[in-house]
Amino acid sequence: MSVPSVPVAAAATASTDTGIDELTRLVVRGGVMVLTGAGLSTESGIPDYRGPDGTRRVTPMQYAEFIGSSEARRRYWARSYIGWQRFNRAAPNSGHRAVSTLQRAGLLDAVVTQNVDGLHQAAGAVDVTELHGNLDRVVCLTCGNHVERGSLHERLAEANPGFVDLVLGVAPDGSRVTSQIRPDGDIVLDDAVTARFHLPVCLVCGSDTLKPDVVFFGESVPKDTVGRCFDIVDGAHSLLVLGSSLAVMSGYRFVRRAARNGIPVAIVTASASRGDPEATLRLHTPLGATLEQLCRGLDLV
Repeated sequence: MSVPSVPVAAAATASTDTGIDELTRLVVRGGVMVLTGAGLSTESGIPDYRGPDGTRRVTPMQYAEFIGSSEARRRYWARSYIGWQRFNRAAPNSGHRAVSTLQRAGLLDAVVTQNVDGLHQAAGAVDVTELHGNLDRVVCLTCGNHVERGSLHERLAEANPGFVDLVLGVAPDGSRVTSQIRPDGDIVLDDAVTARFHLPVCLVCGSDTLKPDVVFFGESVPKDTVGRCFDIVDGAHSLLVLGSSLAVMSGYRFVRRAARNGIPVAIVTASASRGDPEATLRLHTPLGATLEQLCRGLDLV
């Protein structure tokens, strides 16, 4: 089967229009499952993990490292405490709003996201399965108690007075923090600074094993979540992938399932993805503009 491919450089050309036309024909049939990745949130100021060539630009903390020591958790929470203040200010962009618009029009069914930022729900989407969890929640790995991230952040602020000023005032340019926040809310920070951070503890059991309720690298997605997503794929008329490189199996498995089921797979990303060989349509274009154009073509805006 011939697969239309629209490079970024051709975003404003007739070939892009052809890709949009085919995408419109697919979506207008309805029954679309949407799978989104970090690329959908980059226009909200949250960069993805990988560069245009697919190479990982940053190395997040691995699950085994996080659970391995209190010092590792101290490093994580110190960086995350600073990063959260920026991450939590992110707002839905035109891509998130377009997904919500298409869903309200009855064209999209369930939304499955690899993102942990909650921006789909903030844009008004419903029936969202968070494949990797959500940073708004925190779980104690010892006793299983859950708390909201906002309340934990307040406790961290009380336990670490002056920490933000310390971080932002140690260099002539006003910061030791890099400008690059990560998709998990983490941010680069000097080890000398993180060593001065006071770890949070669980208010129920007193353990310092608090962890954001998200799937870390090296950790498995819960089986019931995977099974629910497979059921969604099996009931879908098509699969639309938005902003995911599909470099990890947690998302790529659903593209493989859709291809085996013989349903169309459309992938819209800024650059090539692992799932391109299975795709019946791929558009390498900016997501916000592409999805806005899709909604206009369907007379939804």
